[in-house]
Amino acid sequence: MSRRFASRRLASRVVDRGAIAAAFVGIGMAVTIVASFTLIIPIEWIIWLLALPSGLLIGYYANQRSNRRGPWGRVLGNSLFAGVVTGLSAAVLLLAVKALFFYADNGYRDPGLGGQLTCDAGAGCVYERYLDDGRGPQLTAAGVTDATSFTGFYWSEQFSNGATIVLLTALGGVVGAGAYGLVRPKPPAPRGSTVTS
Repeated sequence: MSRRFASRRLASRVVDRGAIAAAFVGIGMAVTIVASFTLIIPIEWIIWLLALPSGLLIGYYANQRSNRRGPWGRVLGNSLFAGVVTGLSAAVLLLAVKALFFYADNGYRDPGLGGQLTCDAGAGCVYERYLDDGRGPQLTAAGVTDATSFTGFYWSEQFSNGATIVLLTALGGVVGAGAYGLVRPKPPAPRGSTVTS
């Protein structure tokens, strides 16, 4: 038995092939959402807002694509798989964008906002931006006193945010499974049986 065939059989025991296809759609959805609201229009909270409904949609689609008629455990497995893949994709991409801006920050600031920050590129400049934004007392209360302690604080916050996105998207997938389970197509009646109203 070839390795490829064995992996297909294993996947079909855990989730349907349609759910795997839906997970790829979820990756595309995650890329679109994160790129749109970090690089094009930087409004990060919208990513959080869209996590639950995107999980719901992809969770429902995973079973629709599989034409899954039951049982409930398989419906839930398909939705949860597609939701987790979508959430992980969004979180990883968001962290990658954050890393790019964190380590490439050279302190540039619009002249109308005060001009160039005086700082060491990377963590030092991001730390200065937080201080300039009036978050100094908040950072001090959290034990952040310099760029080094700020780096640990910043990434702890970002990984926590990423985990929340994964959880919200997975939860949306579970809701999508419930929605599909309630309206899923019923199995056809066996041949020769009579339908009574």
